[in-house]
Amino acid sequence: MTDQNAELDAALDEVVAAARAHLTAVKAAAGRIDDDDVWQAYVALNNASFAYDEKLLDAYGEVTPWDVESIDPDEADQRFGLGADGFDAAEATDPYPQVISVRQRRDYRVPSVGALLRVADVARRNSVPDDEDAGAVETVGEAVLELLQAGDGSLASLDVPELEPLDGLLTVSEIDQPLDLEAFEDSDGDGPFQPQEGDLLVGRLDEHPFLPDEEEDHAGHNH
Repeated sequence: MTDQNAELDAALDEVVAAARAHLTAVKAAAGRIDDDDVWQAYVALNNASFAYDEKLLDAYGEVTPWDVESIDPDEADQRFGLGADGFDAAEATDPYPQVISVRQRRDYRVPSVGALLRVADVARRNSVPDDEDAGAVETVGEAVLELLQAGDGSLASLDVPELEPLDGLLTVSEIDQPLDLEAFEDSDGDGPFQPQEGDLLVGRLDEHPFLPDEEEDHAGHNH
């Protein structure tokens, strides 16, 4: 029993040392996510706690409140994509090093130009201070741009009764170089969307929005 007691004391010392090392790593990481030193210290603390719990059970039939299982450090590193030295092996063998480009188009019919201009005019006035002259929204294109700027910039900003959605599409491509806005004039609306040599089209999604009467026809049907 004396040898077991000595082993228990040594195992407990390892738990305390591992806990201190883990705390040191956590403080050094300062909230950084997926820090390798924190992960390694966590595994060491887990395994030290597991070993102490097992020795306590063998010696006295008692257990600690720590409900842990042993972690194989090598298997854990492979599972999380890290080598023994913290090197991200998955990143080195990533088969898709390209940039992903998502491009979307949606067309709209304008049932009433006057109604669209009025709703865009309200959006513009709400976006400027009361003591400034917002100016009138004069064209359909200007109205649509105003709604986008007043919203979050996504096409969801155009989900208004004054615009009737038509067909649209979305493409996903793998490209070699990310978009360089400085390479295109502000007046160039085509260049940034033109595929470049080396671009790979992954797929295209066609969008066919339901009109109000079609939604009633499709009610109760699952597709």
